[in-house]
Formats: sequence, C-alpha cells, structure tokens
Amino acid sequence: MKLFEKINNNEVYVIAEMSANHGGKIENAYKIIEQAAKAGADCVKIQTYTADSLTIDCKDEAYTLKGGLWDGYSYYELYQEGMTPWEWQADLKKKCEECGVDFLSTPFDNKGVDFLEGLGVEFYKIASFEMIDIPLVRYIASKQKPIIMSVGMGSEEEISEALEACRKMGNNDVIILKCCSRYPAKYEDMNVSVIPRMREMFGVPVGLSDHSFGSLADVVAVSLGACVIEKHVMLDDETVESIDSGFSMKMSEFAQMVSDVRSAKVIMGRPTLKLTEDEEKGLCVRRSLVAVKPIKKGEIFTEENIRSIRPAIGIKPKYMDALLGKPSKKDYNFGEPIKMEELD
Repeated sequence: MKLFEKINNNEVYVIAEMSANHGGKIENAYKIIEQAAKAGADCVKIQTYTADSLTIDCKDEAYTLKGGLWDGYSYYELYQEGMTPWEWQADLKKKCEECGVDFLSTPFDNKGVDFLEGLGVEFYKIASFEMIDIPLVRYIASKQKPIIMSVGMGSEEEISEALEACRKMGNNDVIILKCCSRYPAKYEDMNVSVIPRMREMFGVPVGLSDHSFGSLADVVAVSLGACVIEKHVMLDDETVESIDSGFSMKMSEFAQMVSDVRSAKVIMGRPTLKLTEDEEKGLCVRRSLVAVKPIKKGEIFTEENIRSIRPAIGIKPKYMDALLGKPSKKDYNFGEPIKMEELD
C-alpha cells in the first residue's frame, strides 16, 4: 500500500474511483484499472454493496429520487444498476496488483466489511453518506486498518464523532476528505479553502474527494495542502455509459489531472526564501553600481559618472545615496565596478 509512503514523502496520493463506470462488464473494469495505472493513479477504488445493503425495495414516494442525474430512479433501482458484482472483486484486486496500483473499496454494511476482509484488503474507504453510521464506522475501524473517510455534508460535530468512533476502537490511522456531495459539484459549492482549517481542527491529514468537472479544484486543493485526491473516472469510449457517467472524468483528462496535481505539489515547494541553486547562479545578472565614465581619484561621485546597471559586478544599488557627493578613493576606468571600500 502506497498511501502513507506517499503522504510521508510529501506527495499526493491519487485515487481513481471506478464506481459504476464499468457499465456492467468486467472487461471495462479491467480497462479502467489498466488505464488508471498508466495515467499515474496510485489506487483504483470500487464499492462493495448490494441494493439491499443500502436501502429497501419500497415504492413509496420517499424512496424515489427527484431532480439531478438520477431523477425518477428509486434508490433500490439506482443501487441495483450501479453495483460492482462481488464475484468480480477478487479478480479486480488481482488486476490492481498486476498493474501496480492499490486496491481500495467502500463497504456499506458489516457483511461488505467481512467480505473485503476475506479478500485481504489493506485499508478501507468510508463514504460521506455513511460517515454518520457510527456503528458501521466502529466496525470498519475495529479491523485496525487505515481508513480514508469522505466527510461531505458533515458538521464539525459529526466529523468529530466519526473520528472519535475510530479512536475508541484504537484506530488512529484516518485521513478525511473534504467533499461536496453533489453530482456534479459546482465550483461555488466546493469551499476547498477550509482544508487547512480542517487539518487543524481534527488533527488528521486532509484530502479532497472531487465531483466537479475538470481538474482545477484538485490543483487548488493540493495547493492548500490536500494530500489525497479522489476522482471518479470513466473510459474515453462514449458507448460505455453508467449512472455515474454524468460527473465522471474521462481517462485522457484524468491523466492530465494526475500530471497537474503532481506539478502543483512540486510548485508549492517549501515555505522558505532560501535561494535555489539556479537562482544563486542568476545573482550575477542583478544590478550594481558601475563607473560609466572614467573617474579620477578625488573626483566627486555623481549621477553622471556612476549608475545602477547590470551585471552585478559592483556594490548594491542601495549604496548610491551614500556615494553621491563624496570623493572617489581611487581611479576608475569606464565599466569598472565601484568597490565597497568607497564606503569605509
């Protein structure tokens, strides 16, 4: 598992969320894993649920979604269509291992946790909507494996409760993900500027689970200290459709996003004004005070015979005022740098 290796090395851990974008075919799932690995992802994530582990098959209006991508679906129908068959998951894990990426899944009930334990998973994901299911959070935490937990819609109290549930089980290896639980999420609702504050408030690493279009939110989040980026991905093949296609990133765009967030991390650098090696080499191009006319010993320095010009062969321009009106202590040829001894 690369998770803490990446974070401890001050790098960004990138999760490609497959979700329902396999379109019901394991061949597509294999392609997503292969292409996500090639794009530079550290991990491919799936979801381990059945419709019955999430809801009930009830026809009441309260169980029908209204508006958005899934308007008109019943919860049961949505989850039936979106699930990743459990009989695939051992093979998907093996495929991840072959491709050199971590395998991660989100369980939605104890049965799903037990199933994943049987597969030998190394860590768990908890979804935003399940964060408030404290008994489930406790059960996952009891397995003593690292947890990545999305906290979309979570209040400060709810996030604290979920983290405390993990800690009471002796599990302190938790990373939380800022998340706007809308599909797709609008930029004005992202509020990624809270990431540094979340890190201070909760005392855990913080990343971003991103449902917005493009990679801009991810780059901004990384610049604010996000150590994990999770993004729903889909194949470029437009014939493969799923309930999640409407807010997922095509694999070609995902490759660019991975490159962008890794570049953003490099650009952030360190909070220091210490010069880089290349900057030190460039110091010679700065300005300095130079004789622009021949100057005899005893001759007065004026704005006509000394100037601030490039390169940096003389004393710094800040000494100009101290020199003007004073006699030279030596002869200077045209182009000769003014020496610090003139100020002694």
